[in-house]
Amino acid sequence: MSLLELDDVSVTYRIASGEVPAVRGVSLKLEAGSALGVAGESGSGKSTLAMALMRLLPADARVGGRILLGGEDVLAMKWGRLRAVRWAEASIVFQGAQHGLNPVRRIGDQIAEPMLVHGLAKPDVARKRVAELLDQVGLPAWRARSYPHELSGGQRQRIMIAMALACEPRLIIADEPTTALDVMVQAQVLTLIKDLVAQRGISLIMISHDLSVLADVCGRLAVMYAGRIVENGPSHEVFRDARHPYSKALAAAFPTVGDPLSRMAPKGLGGDPPDPMHLPSGCAFHPRCPIKADGCDTLDVELWPVGERRTAACVHVRTELEGS
Repeated sequence: MSLLELDDVSVTYRIASGEVPAVRGVSLKLEAGSALGVAGESGSGKSTLAMALMRLLPADARVGGRILLGGEDVLAMKWGRLRAVRWAEASIVFQGAQHGLNPVRRIGDQIAEPMLVHGLAKPDVARKRVAELLDQVGLPAWRARSYPHELSGGQRQRIMIAMALACEPRLIIADEPTTALDVMVQAQVLTLIKDLVAQRGISLIMISHDLSVLADVCGRLAVMYAGRIVENGPSHEVFRDARHPYSKALAAAFPTVGDPLSRMAPKGLGGDPPDPMHLPSGCAFHPRCPIKADGCDTLDVELWPVGERRTAACVHVRTELEGS
């Protein structure tokens, strides 16, 4: 059963000089208890998509399509119902923990607030629950009396995870939860997320530019470019045998541990992501594509099947299918 279903979701920002299409026709499904990774460069639309799931976008954003959470359209919810859904049914771990925490309130009060607002616990019960949550994320109970500035970056990120778990939601959205953390702390936070999701059976959407991280944490992987999904499938298959050239470039951008050649000469991708207001014709990736062919600059290829529960939007994939 699908816990979350995105049907042709689009997000357009209205600015003084026109409209900016940040997300263009994204359709995805997330099964209950499973983990989905969303990958892409900065500007690919992945964080905008995450914010759209909980209607956290600014007023100048127009969202189209359907976002079904447990069969209920988030975009059609009235404000009261939306408030009831946030934190209690779906919660989010924001990219910058320092900016996601109130600097003048103690950590324990901030973790307890969602439980109190949703009427899930009385103050004394909430305090006990805060101590349990801090223990689950590897922090001592006395940290509840601390302020955000008294914590390290990794500790603040653990607090954000504790807040996301406070109301025992069915879905957690983690928007680049390890950004700006050192490698050792990144590994600790990722292990924590993976263990908590497995133990609690929570569904997870995790956003990152690092395919290797997503392949380790998530069962499925969707790669975004210029606001669209260009490849979608089992994470280890996409990471190790990508069918879209953009996915291949992302996977090759990170050196392989234990491989001296990979470490000394990591592969990169030339050029920059396109301006969303002036997208190239045809496939948006074709100006940077190392294997572009005739028609790539005019034909906007949709997602085509490339295996069991796997799709890719590339003219080479389409040619292979039509030739088989």
